[in-house]
Amino acid sequence: MNDLVIYVVGSTLFFAIGIYGLLSKRSAIRMLFAIEIIINAANLNIAAFARYAPYDLGGAQAIAMFVISIAAAEAAVGLAIIIEAFRLRGKVNVDEMNEMKG
Repeated sequence: MNDLVIYVVGSTLFFAIGIYGLLSKRSAIRMLFAIEIIINAANLNIAAFARYAPYDLGGAQAIAMFVISIAAAEAAVGLAIIIEAFRLRGKVNVDEMNEMKG
């Protein structure tokens, strides 16, 4: 089997696991982890296609690094919000997060 196909199948599995985690879990921290898995699946696709492209895709590595930095910032801000909500309420439930708006 072609190496590119292996990477694409692996990325598809990561994406499916992330979507399942996003749709089935109600914990905010688990939802953040699921989003991270989805972002990593996209990065795996970017890196694989950059590696096996017949022409030079040097910018793809820069894009992947940019996406990784954005994902790290998203995780840091999201976890800070979750920690503050836990400090205020004692529990964090995604269904009750809408009550915190007001």
